[in-house]
Amino acid sequence: MQDDRPVTLAAIVGAHGVGGEVRLKLFGEGVDSLRRFRAFNNSALTLKKLRDDGKGGAIASFAEVPDRTAAEKLRGTALTVPRSALPPLEEGEYYHADLIGLPAVSTDGEALGTCIAVDNFGAGDVLEIQRPSVDGKPGKKFMVPMRAEAVPEWDHARLVITAAFAAED
Repeated sequence: MQDDRPVTLAAIVGAHGVGGEVRLKLFGEGVDSLRRFRAFNNSALTLKKLRDDGKGGAIASFAEVPDRTAAEKLRGTALTVPRSALPPLEEGEYYHADLIGLPAVSTDGEALGTCIAVDNFGAGDVLEIQRPSVDGKPGKKFMVPMRAEAVPEWDHARLVITAAFAAED
């Protein structure tokens, strides 16, 4: 599935120093996952330098950010690239962005709702599914580990969740 919707790879969390550098929170697999890109946000930001901060984040400088004041104004900015710019995936791999928005169905065929988020609290990815609205009220949310026993199959059209993992309380 290739398209050009923006995929967030990092976010600017603040300024670093006085020369226009910024601190980044990374959403990919480390600094190396960002190094393959030179332009972000539809070429609004051009990467000049990037280094690991030693704490799981990164320090970056962009051609368009000359000083600390400009860097501070970017706090909270997501750094995005088009989905089509990401490297191809191996069998069984996925990008979080490809899962968000997918309808979820149970192995029994029940429509469960829509994947609204993919989180990782340290023990692997967890899908957050929002059940369909009822009487105009948003449906309940539930979480499912992204493991074979809970999500035996998925593709660009849907997620299939083992019925036992989707049972309502």
